[in-house]
Amino acid sequence: MTTTDGTAAEDSAAHPRFAEALREMGLAELQGRVRRFPDATRTAGEAAAAIGCELSQICKSLIFAADGVPVLVLMDGASRVDLELVRKELGAEKVTRARADVVRETTGYAIGGVPPFGHRTATRVLADRSLLAHDVVWAAAGTPYSVFPMAPRTLIAHAGATLVDVREPAQ
Repeated sequence: MTTTDGTAAEDSAAHPRFAEALREMGLAELQGRVRRFPDATRTAGEAAAAIGCELSQICKSLIFAADGVPVLVLMDGASRVDLELVRKELGAEKVTRARADVVRETTGYAIGGVPPFGHRTATRVLADRSLLAHDVVWAAAGTPYSVFPMAPRTLIAHAGATLVDVREPAQ
């Protein structure tokens, strides 16, 4: 597959769609920082162990359905999303975890590899403030085997996210 700038999308450790999105967003230099692992980094724990970082430095990209409409929530890897806080933030009647087929249809990626941006369709994006606790966070690069580093504020800006507080309180 050749991209619009004539390079091969397969040259990147990132998913070809995500690699193309990086180029389109003016972030082509980020491709050299994508890391691919032989074992899956599908969960935040797996990713943190492979990278050698704190669990909270992982940026999870989670798709929910707010009154049936997909919404992306970016959350640090050590925290869980509080669906009631998301519901209030969106003014929705009901918020549920999206089914795997909805995630793939909305984003173009499988669960465990959903990046924070570069999706097939535009969705509303919420980013939890907890991501700002670190200078760098790691997010999926479109596959369950690849991740990339980025400053949280930059990642949130490129995702077009609204900064919110939607994590469950610490127990």
